[in-house]
Amino acid sequence: MSSQVSLPQSLHSDLPLTALAPMQDVTNLWFMKVIAHYGSPDYFFTEYFRVNDTSRLNRSILTAITENDTGRPVFAQMIGESIKDLVRTAKELCKYNIAGVDLNMGCPAPRIYRKNVGGGLLLSPEKVERILGELRSAVNDRPLTVKMRLGFENTDNFYSILDIINRHSIDLLSLHGRTVLDMYHGPVKYDLIASAVKRVDCPVLANGNINSAFTAVEVLSQTGAAGVMVGRWAIGNPWLFNQIRQALRFETITPVPLIEVRNYIDRLWRTPVAATMPERARIGYLKMFLNYIALSVDAEGDFLRLMRQTSTEVEMFNLCDRVLLADLTKTLALKPSSSL
Repeated sequence: MSSQVSLPQSLHSDLPLTALAPMQDVTNLWFMKVIAHYGSPDYFFTEYFRVNDTSRLNRSILTAITENDTGRPVFAQMIGESIKDLVRTAKELCKYNIAGVDLNMGCPAPRIYRKNVGGGLLLSPEKVERILGELRSAVNDRPLTVKMRLGFENTDNFYSILDIINRHSIDLLSLHGRTVLDMYHGPVKYDLIASAVKRVDCPVLANGNINSAFTAVEVLSQTGAAGVMVGRWAIGNPWLFNQIRQALRFETITPVPLIEVRNYIDRLWRTPVAATMPERARIGYLKMFLNYIALSVDAEGDFLRLMRQTSTEVEMFNLCDRVLLADLTKTLALKPSSSL
């Protein structure tokens, strides 16, 4: 780790770190507040600030920093490849109360990597070297962190990029154990995350398919990582960070009654932008979350199938009531179904 700066301390200093992965159009201020209601991770990361020669700080994303009352440190994430504009944006971000600046080198969306940003940067270690060198000079009073994948289509550049991370004293590496072209499919190579843990000088957060507290404990044991970063599965189970802490302390995991899941869905429905959204768009927004929630509600897949067929608010909430309130003794599964 850089001798200049140090990471914000975990509020659970006796345990490995936890972080909510940045997810575009999901991890906004509102969702951070929702997650905090059920049990915050140690760290939050913003959606990415797009950086180019005409970019300005996105005001909506900025509220996740300026209006954040979760009590947790927030890292500001950037995505881009123009070195002078990344430096300019990093300096602007450092004027705010951020825990650090994070560079996205892992986004697997084709519309992103085709612009040679996000996961596209992994194709050019020379460019990564120049970017991190300039950013390290610009960000010298707080952590500079990186989120990346194992490579673009293979792992040929993996170790050379890890060495670049060392050369520029990166303070934290969040590593998704798949390639960019893997997207979210196929096995996560936790063995390569373990290799990164041994090779880099900074703490590593293991990321990729951490869908339960039990998986988190297994991944930490297998990789030796300093912590875990959870993305999609925290959408389906916002209690997951508390459950991970319980598992790490060898405590019994508190079951979540389905009535609480119904309350969570209500909370998601009351997003501040709801009033400006047409009903169809609002239902689509909620289905994005329900696609994950449903996997821990009903292993047979009936709830998932019927939910996807709903087209009105009344239909959707009648279905939620029918499934989630029918038996008050039922609880959310501790791990989502893998068969759906």
